[in-house]
Amino acid sequence: MQTYRLFHQFKASSLNENSSVCPPNATICNGVSCVLPEDNSNKILNTVLSTVLTIMLAMVMFSMGCNVVLKNFLSHIKRPWGIFVGFLCQFGIMPLTGFVLSLAFDVLPVQAIVVLIMGCCPGGTASNIIAYWVDGDMDLSISMTTCSTLLAMGMMPLCLFLYTKMWTATDSVVLPYDSIGISLVALIIPVSVGMYVNHKWPQKAKIILKIGSIAGAILIVIIAVIGGILYKGSWIITPKLWIIGTIFPAAGYSLGFFLARVAGLSWNRCRTVALETGMQNTQLCSTIVQLSFTPAQLELMFTFPLIYSIFQVLFALIILSGYRIYKRYRDKTKIDDVTTEEETKSKSSSSNAAKNGGFVSDENR
Repeated sequence: MQTYRLFHQFKASSLNENSSVCPPNATICNGVSCVLPEDNSNKILNTVLSTVLTIMLAMVMFSMGCNVVLKNFLSHIKRPWGIFVGFLCQFGIMPLTGFVLSLAFDVLPVQAIVVLIMGCCPGGTASNIIAYWVDGDMDLSISMTTCSTLLAMGMMPLCLFLYTKMWTATDSVVLPYDSIGISLVALIIPVSVGMYVNHKWPQKAKIILKIGSIAGAILIVIIAVIGGILYKGSWIITPKLWIIGTIFPAAGYSLGFFLARVAGLSWNRCRTVALETGMQNTQLCSTIVQLSFTPAQLELMFTFPLIYSIFQVLFALIILSGYRIYKRYRDKTKIDDVTTEEETKSKSSSSNAAKNGGFVSDENR
C-alpha cells in the first residue's frame, strides 16, 4: 500500500476564493486540507533509519538478555501467574480502557478504531529497557513481552471483533501477521543469545548489560525524535485524540500496577507488569493503520500512534525518575539507621565500660 504524509492546512484567507488551496500534486484535496504522496527522499530516509534502528534494537535486546537467567525464565513459564496477570492487563484492561475513552470523548468512528487498535497491540520492547532501570523482574518482563507478542496472533482479532463492531466491520481492519512474526523473531533471537552469554560468561554479560541499558535509553529518545521529524506534517488532528493519547498510557501504567498488586505480586513485579501494560508496540499499530485505511481516513487519525508513543515514553521517564529518587531516599534512610544503631551500641559499650572499671569486651571494639 502506498504511504502518505499529511500536508499542513493552508490559511484560506490568504488566497483568493476562486484559487486552489492545494498543490497540483495533491492526491486528495478537501477544502483547505490536502494529502500529498510521500516524497522519495523521505521514503529512502525512512527505510535507512528503520534498518539502523532495527539493528540497534536487536543489539539492545541482546544486552537485556544478558540479565536473564534461564532457570528463572523457565520458572515463569512453568508457573505463569505473573504472565497471566500481565495477559489480563494487556488484552483485558487496555482494550477496555480504549473503548471507554472512545465513548467518553465521542470521537469519530475511524478515530475510535485507531484507539482500540492501540489498546489491542502487544507490549513493546521499550518496556524491557525501562524495567531494567526501575529494578523490575527482567525474567518476567521478557517472558511477558514474548508471550503477549505470540498471543497477539489470536487475541488482537478477538478483541477488535468485540470492541469495534459498533463502529465498523471487523474485516476492514487488516492485521499484519508478518510484522507480528518479525517482532517476535527480533525479540526471541537476540534475547536467547544474551541468555546464553549470561550462562557461559556471567562477568562479561554484566559489562554488556550496562552498555546495552544506556544504549537502550538513548534509542528510546532517538525513536521518539525521528518519529516527530518524519511525520512533522501530520500533527494537525483533533484535540480529543491528544487528550486520549495523554490519558491512555497513564491509565495503562496505573491500572496495570493496581491489578498486579491486587493479585499479590511483589513490588518489583508490580512495576514490571505496569510497564508492560502501559508501553504498547506503537510501530505495529502504525503498520495496521496504514494497511487498513484510505488516505482520507488517515488524515483523521494517523498521528495517534505517535502521540501515544511520546506520552508513554514521557510517563515512563517520570516513573523512572520517581523510583530513582525514592531509591536514593530509601538507601540514605538505611545508612542513617545503621549509623544510629552503631552509635547506640558504642554508647552502650562505653556505659558498660564505665560501670566495669574501664573494661571493654573485644566484641565491642
